[in-house]
Amino acid sequence: MNHYKEVILRRKKDESLRRFHPWVFSGAIDHLPADIEEGEVVKVLADDRSFLGTGHYQNGSIAVRILSFDDESINRDFYVARIAAAFALRKKLGLLRTDNNTFRLIHGEGDYLPGLIIDIYGHTAVMQAHSIGMHRDRHLIVEALAKVLPSDILHAVFYKSEGTLPANIVSDTDGYLMGSAENSDPVAVENGLKFHIDWLKGQKTGFFIDQRENRVLLERYSAGRTVLNMFCYTGGFSVYALRGGAQKVDSVDSSAKAVMITDQNIELNFSNDPRHASYAQDAFKYLKQIEPGSYDLIILDPPAFAKHRSAINNALQGYKKLNLSALHAIAPGGILFTFSCSQAITKEQFRLAVFSAAAISGRKVRILHQLTQPADHPINIYHPEGEYLKGLVLQVE
Repeated sequence: MNHYKEVILRRKKDESLRRFHPWVFSGAIDHLPADIEEGEVVKVLADDRSFLGTGHYQNGSIAVRILSFDDESINRDFYVARIAAAFALRKKLGLLRTDNNTFRLIHGEGDYLPGLIIDIYGHTAVMQAHSIGMHRDRHLIVEALAKVLPSDILHAVFYKSEGTLPANIVSDTDGYLMGSAENSDPVAVENGLKFHIDWLKGQKTGFFIDQRENRVLLERYSAGRTVLNMFCYTGGFSVYALRGGAQKVDSVDSSAKAVMITDQNIELNFSNDPRHASYAQDAFKYLKQIEPGSYDLIILDPPAFAKHRSAINNALQGYKKLNLSALHAIAPGGILFTFSCSQAITKEQFRLAVFSAAAISGRKVRILHQLTQPADHPINIYHPEGEYLKGLVLQVE
């Protein structure tokens, strides 16, 4: 038994927790202790005072993120056990190989640690807190990482949470919690390909690991094709397309810095390859100005159009508009890889937006593959919101 402060729910507001959903919404709470602090560990009780779970408290819509449905202490041993289980899964998935040292170690709710993301790039773990509780526990988590991961794997831990936590909580805290830049090689290997990882200033933790298996599929479709990689970021799909034998690959992103890193990654794997060109331009404008039929393989991997439910309608219109532009531009018999990483958008909603674009285009379109995130981004079956990456591979007649 532990002695954490108690959060008591309203009558009949305990159903979701009894079904193991790991979130407690603020509207479900009947009583909060007067001296409760953001980020501290609390017990959650039903209105009859029966125990429901232990988790991190935070002001906001999601008031408690449940760490355990058992009445246990949240300490270093707790984090060691959770991280050890996650690491064992990644080893079973075959992600630790000489030709692959890039993978997600902790995926929030999918690894029963809501609010925590840890990505491994070579010998560096990049940690990102999405809750104040995980921010407060960051040093415990580093201790647990050092306990679980072999020393030949873990040389440094970089903390990157300024963009994911409230400004009043985090100020100039990003940096190395273990090791230093001297211990960190910013080049990681994924399926035999090398990538510069900008964990200091790049988006997310520096690379989109969640597209690893989808990049492999793209490689299989690339031979002899002219490829357009929209929203290329650091050029992951472009590098795989070139290895797959693409005739030509154009990479487009509105960020000049992203385009620069894309060029560096192309050079890292294919020195002076004349098949590749990059452009720092707005995606919608670029698609409008190209000649129809210029590309027979197009990748659409935009940033999240809807980060909150209030933005869903506008996001769906954005996906429809973007896919319609690509369907007008793609050559007959072309292949379109199209994605949504918006957690607020369901698979059905995204598919309907793409269907609407296809119908307006008047072209025959078939679905060849339905894509999602890889197994190192597991989805807790009781937390369907964790299935955030949706993708379709279309053949356009």
